[in-house]
Amino acid sequence: MTLVILAAGLGSRYGGLKQIDPITTHGEFIIDYSIYDAIEAGFDRVVFLIKKENLDAFKETIADRIAPFTKIDFAFQSLDMIPEGFEVPAERTKPWGTAHAVLCCREVVGNDNFAVINADDFYGREAFVEMAKVLSGDRTSRYVMAGYILDNTLTDNGSVARGVCKTENGKLVSIEEHTKIYRDGEKVFCACREDVHPIDRYSPVSMNFFGFAPDVFDIFEREFKKFLTEKKGELKAEFFIPLALSGAMASGECTVDVFPTDAKWFGVTYAADKPGVVQKIKEMTENGTYPDGLWINR
Repeated sequence: MTLVILAAGLGSRYGGLKQIDPITTHGEFIIDYSIYDAIEAGFDRVVFLIKKENLDAFKETIADRIAPFTKIDFAFQSLDMIPEGFEVPAERTKPWGTAHAVLCCREVVGNDNFAVINADDFYGREAFVEMAKVLSGDRTSRYVMAGYILDNTLTDNGSVARGVCKTENGKLVSIEEHTKIYRDGEKVFCACREDVHPIDRYSPVSMNFFGFAPDVFDIFEREFKKFLTEKKGELKAEFFIPLALSGAMASGECTVDVFPTDAKWFGVTYAADKPGVVQKIKEMTENGTYPDGLWINR
């Protein structure tokens, strides 16, 4: 099984290459903990999806460190990686989005079942264990998503974007992107529309932790062509994973299973989040969840 880590973004709100910003005295990153948990769960290969100009930085830091423990490959995302017959608008600078990032991994991933995560998010080991159970089974056309509790995915340092999910009988029905969700006391609000309105703090949300069989690439390629046709001239439109899946789900071509998780997400959305992440990792090291030095003592 392959773990694809989406790490092409620079994190404009954070102000730096947050994916390789150390959070421990041993120089480990959030990525290290995701990879460690994935290996413990049974994944045997990691594919980093990055910008080509960041290759040396990733090789010299995280890749060299984990090389003794798993196979490593790299894939690259760039604006010009689009289907034949389409052109990149001259004024466009924004990346095409997460589903495009997954498409950029097609040749590297090959025929392996794979999971997709963000580089700067901590997902919790139990989510990797559950994902591995699903992907290691007989999967030819079904897909899966980890469903987190919204309240477990918020930061105290600003608003966040979350994909709020609607599910029925354990199947994903839809994901609605909300770009400005924040906590105010015991309540959670969304300011992504014209008004500010409350949102159920226990809503299931997507944290971009998906599992796929390799036939998903055919769906993504077809839907990306539709996206490029429909969004021609829109310089900021993004081709997200939920958007790529929506058409195939609506037609019955595929279903997406959702497994709920109580795992507590944390990540570095803002620079002010880092001290809290450092403290949480320290606590999990002290209670024995992780060794003091992930790769030193493995």
